[in-house]
Amino acid sequence: MIAPDGLEPVTINGITRTIRVDPGAPAMPIITRDYADAAGMKAGMFGFAMGFGPKVMVSGGTAVARVAFGKVEPAKLRIGFTPKPYAVNVAGVFGPASLAAPVIRFRLREPVAGERTTSFPMVDQGGLFGGWAERFAIIMVEGEPLRIRFDPHHPRTLANAGAAVRLARAYGGTLSGSISPAEIAFGVERPVRTMTLATPLAMGPLTIGTLGVRTVDHGHTDTIADADTHADPNEVVVTGKGKHDIKRDRLSIGADQLNRCSSIVFDKPAKQIRLSCR
Repeated sequence: MIAPDGLEPVTINGITRTIRVDPGAPAMPIITRDYADAAGMKAGMFGFAMGFGPKVMVSGGTAVARVAFGKVEPAKLRIGFTPKPYAVNVAGVFGPASLAAPVIRFRLREPVAGERTTSFPMVDQGGLFGGWAERFAIIMVEGEPLRIRFDPHHPRTLANAGAAVRLARAYGGTLSGSISPAEIAFGVERPVRTMTLATPLAMGPLTIGTLGVRTVDHGHTDTIADADTHADPNEVVVTGKGKHDIKRDRLSIGADQLNRCSSIVFDKPAKQIRLSCR
């Protein structure tokens, strides 16, 4: 069972550091370059990159190393490393798919009376290197799957622009307020506005009525109603017709919702994510 802070000692090539096991982190562990250097890791032919918005990319190298938790025998694992840390004050992050155990339970707090557990299908990112990415729950929005990421280490629930447009159509979303920055990972901040849903999104035990929207990431929010703008009935709004890949739409559930939950379970054999909340 993973404790709420996710902190665990890990040994890579004989060098031990503290990392965070994070339900929202990629399957390929990502450590700092300092840790990689200390462990004698040299970048191989496979690099990686993570995109956070238009022309916003974090890239790094990868290498195969011997990894051990506690007294378990070391096993070979491909690890990514970057100059900037994925998260502050830790030497790296490991996602649930990084770990060998078939079932990974994240304890967020102690259970309380009245909780219920909901199961969601679990998928990866898809594509050639999709197995390196996070593990997502799936819900249906407008008859199409939407990938859900669980991120208790960030305060706010966030949708990228593509997901926000779909949620706005399905649940009557309206944007309001000014743009403010929100950190996503690696210290990268993205512009975010607040969206209110006329009909809250019910996701198992969670009910989401307001959320943050990354206004220009993987789409645009121009078509979402804006409470701060008085529409001109004679105005003609022209929107682009570029093809949108819904597989890139993401909703990240933050601590503002997960503080109601006691655990997140990633069950690899069952291909399920189970969420227990009040």
